[in-house]
Amino acid sequence: MNFLTAVKNHRERERSVGLRVTGSEIGRVGSGARRGEDLITKAVQKITLSPSRDISFDKLVLSQSNVRRIKAGVSVEELAEDIARRGLLQSLSVRPVLAADGTETGKFEIPAGSRRFQALFLLVKQKRLAKTTPIPCIVRDAASDILAEDDSLAENMQRVALHPLDQFRAFVALRDKGQSDAEIAAAFFVTPQIVKQRLKLASVAPALLEVYAEDGMTLEQLMAFAVNPEHARQVQVWDVIHSSWNKEPFQIRRMLTETSVRASDRRAVFAGVEAYEAAGGTMLHDLFQGDDGGWLEDPALLDRLVAEKLQAEAETVAVEGWKWIEVALDLPYGYSHGLRSVNRRAKLTHLGGL
Repeated sequence: MNFLTAVKNHRERERSVGLRVTGSEIGRVGSGARRGEDLITKAVQKITLSPSRDISFDKLVLSQSNVRRIKAGVSVEELAEDIARRGLLQSLSVRPVLAADGTETGKFEIPAGSRRFQALFLLVKQKRLAKTTPIPCIVRDAASDILAEDDSLAENMQRVALHPLDQFRAFVALRDKGQSDAEIAAAFFVTPQIVKQRLKLASVAPALLEVYAEDGMTLEQLMAFAVNPEHARQVQVWDVIHSSWNKEPFQIRRMLTETSVRASDRRAVFAGVEAYEAAGGTMLHDLFQGDDGGWLEDPALLDRLVAEKLQAEAETVAVEGWKWIEVALDLPYGYSHGLRSVNRRAKLTHLGGL
């Protein structure tokens, strides 16, 4: 190896390890870096968007390139009513229709936005919209390299559905701004019951809503938590079950109502739910499945009402001449031992058995 080869190898090793820059080279490096930046800037191509314009409805036609063939989602009739109420929220994507010789015919086909067009057509057919009404459109160049099918597919595939929680919160915002459940239901073509359900879901503890937003909880589980409005109890139950093997909705409902009494309980039936509520008792209701009338949240109040009604019944029976009458919410095991019916007409009635 000669001296020149050794120097060359040494310099190559320096380049492999790092870059050495002397004071006299700083300017050259800096100017070179600026030239590189200029080249990168020149390499970035400016994006040109398709222009938008209003086109008379009678100049628009459906495109055979639209990839949507199967009906799904909101019906055309409902979409037409929504457009009639609030106007067209999204422009149509159109392309000039060309004649055989390649010249524009003055018509425009719609590869993206066929359902909106069909809804507009229905409004025109119903004479609620003039056929010369200007329709906002995005006009693709007829010579574009992007296929019509490409546009149609992209519009349908790249849209992101609204997360259910965003919808729940939007309903709350509408209600907070003065809209009634019936008005919200009419605007979005759902029943008032569905509006109530979604508002109920939005009222679940914020911590649990965040868990749901991050896909840490199913919608069915969230529905189960809505049975009890107490946020602290909801969070407490989630803390217990989130790492458990049993996170079924029925288990969540059971834990959230375990201190309550079902409306089908014999005590509730005897005292009456109406009397319980009139006395200030509160109820739990499940808006998402049958709850047999709900749950009574105050068992102590219910027991007092049952005892009072039993006593009133005892006083009514006492006038028949019984020597003694005892009332109780429950009778102990074997309470009937040694007792017998006096006769068929005056059969002993145990009021505590309900």
